[in-house]
Amino acid sequence: MKELIELFCTFAQIGALTFGGGLAMLPMLRHELVEKKEWVTEDELLDYYAIGQCTPGIIAVNTATFVGYKRKGVWGGVMATLGMVFPSLVIISLVASVLMNFMENTYVAHALAGIRAVVCALMLGTVLTLARKSMVDWICYLVFFGTLLLALFSPVPVVLLVVLAAGIGVGVKRFREKRRTNS
Repeated sequence: MKELIELFCTFAQIGALTFGGGLAMLPMLRHELVEKKEWVTEDELLDYYAIGQCTPGIIAVNTATFVGYKRKGVWGGVMATLGMVFPSLVIISLVASVLMNFMENTYVAHALAGIRAVVCALMLGTVLTLARKSMVDWICYLVFFGTLLLALFSPVPVVLLVVLAAGIGVGVKRFREKRRTNS
């Protein structure tokens, strides 16, 4: 029971102290789960994060569920998920009840602009961290730049890009294995 409460509290802290969604949470997830608690390795966290991006739902919640499940099974997944979601529910409820009255306030507008800038910086940091770990060969770079170009300049749905990239990854792995066994 103590570990379940610890899962809830850890993810509630992460959920309460990070802004900007799943990408902005990766540095805090890494600090808390890899460095401080040592619940997962950095590679495991990036794998959970990647799977969380490919599955329906919120990336940070999906990642919390995977980590919680790894630690304590189904109940661990439930408690980690609840911990990640709880602060957002409370904060959104409070903010929604008062924000509409202050949206025209100059200070609020400037504060939100500053927050957006910080979120962009955090997201860029996350992208660079993911790139350093994920770009392991020229195929990865080719998939990255091809996907980036398609995402920016074509109407191809994101889900199709993810499926296409996964297919390329599987195809390349099979090709390399077949080539190794034939050598």
